[in-house]
This record gives sequence, C-alpha cells and structure tokens, in this order.
Amino acid sequence: MSGTPHIVSDVMTRDVACVGRDAAFKDIVRAMQDRKVSALPVVDGGGRVVGVVSEADLLPKEEFRDSDPDRYTQLRRLSDLAKAGSLTAGELMTAPALTTAPDVTLAQAARTMARARVKRLPVVDAEGRPVGIVSRADLLKVFLRDDEDIAEEVRREVVAYLFPTHANAVRVEVHDGVVRLGGRVRDKSLVPVAARLVRAVEGVVDIEFRLDNGAEPDVH
Repeated sequence: MSGTPHIVSDVMTRDVACVGRDAAFKDIVRAMQDRKVSALPVVDGGGRVVGVVSEADLLPKEEFRDSDPDRYTQLRRLSDLAKAGSLTAGELMTAPALTTAPDVTLAQAARTMARARVKRLPVVDAEGRPVGIVSRADLLKVFLRDDEDIAEEVRREVVAYLFPTHANAVRVEVHDGVVRLGGRVRDKSLVPVAARLVRAVEGVVDIEFRLDNGAEPDVH
C-alpha cells in the first residue's frame, strides 16, 4: 500500500537542541526553558546521542535540597538521591539513550514509547547523530488528517485492491476518522483482510462495515 504507513521523519521536530556530557545543571535548565522542552538529548564529543536528560532527572535536586531522607527512602530511591547530588548532564542523564531512526513507522515508534514509558525519542542517523526528536504529540498528528483524504486512500489502496471488479459497489464514508464501508461484495471472506488494511491507514480511528446489504455485522 503506497499511501501508508507514514514514518517518523514525516512528523519529527528537526530543530533539536542537545547538550554535551559536561553541560552544567543550570545550563541544562536554561536550555530547557529557552527551547520550551522537557528533555534534551546528551551527545558525546563525536556528536552521537549517549543519553537523555529530562525534567524528571533534575527535580530530585530540588526535592532533596533541604531534607534528610531516612534509611528506607535512601534504599528505595537510591538513583534519585544520586541525581540530587549530580552537577552535569553526563551524571544526570538516563543512559543508554533509547532512540529511533527516521525511517521507522509511526506505529513502531509508538510501541517503543509505550513499552519504555517515555514521552519522546531522539531520532538518529546511522552513525547515532541526532537528526530530530519525536514526541507523543507528534505521533498523534496523524489523527488530524482530513476525512476525505482518508476516504480517498481507503478507496484507492484497500477497496480497489481487494475488490477490483466491484469497487464501485462499495461505498466509503469517513466521519471524524471513523471509516464506514457499505455495499455488496461477492467474497465476504475478504472483510477481515479489509479491516486490517483499513486500520493500517494513517488517521483511522475505527471501522464500521455494512456490507452485503447490512448482513455483515459491525467489525470494531
């Protein structure tokens, strides 16, 4: 299917700010404030991404600034206490960096974020150098796609592909990202295949089938 899937390079932010391992705590905070971001990739001397420093990495310094944690807290939050005493990006960063490539599909990037429970991924080239950054919000941009654009892709890439001799008999309607297929098809065994292909179209929120004069139950 030539129209999908879109890839990370289609939605990523290309102007990405980075800091070096030796960047000081205040310089990191200042960079985040200036760029209005909540995390920064950390690069080594060769410009390769080696970690990510986020607001969560910086907050322990304020949290434990005037406290004397008990033994239980010390054992339970050893990493946070270490970061509370850290001064540079190299000491504060989460490493190794979880990254993605510009040609990775949006679905793959979304799975990586979900499994790792991260809000963003540095995008790196083959040498590990940053070319952008992709966030959860970037991945959700596909759902802003125009309904008629989705409908046209479904007609061209799914209906014409699966039902070439009956394409005109299948109606495609899209409202708020929900695709509705209606009409009559000869081979109803292709309906599950159509469901998978329609779901692969970027921007699709859900699918409803009304095929063979409504005899086919909804597929959700």
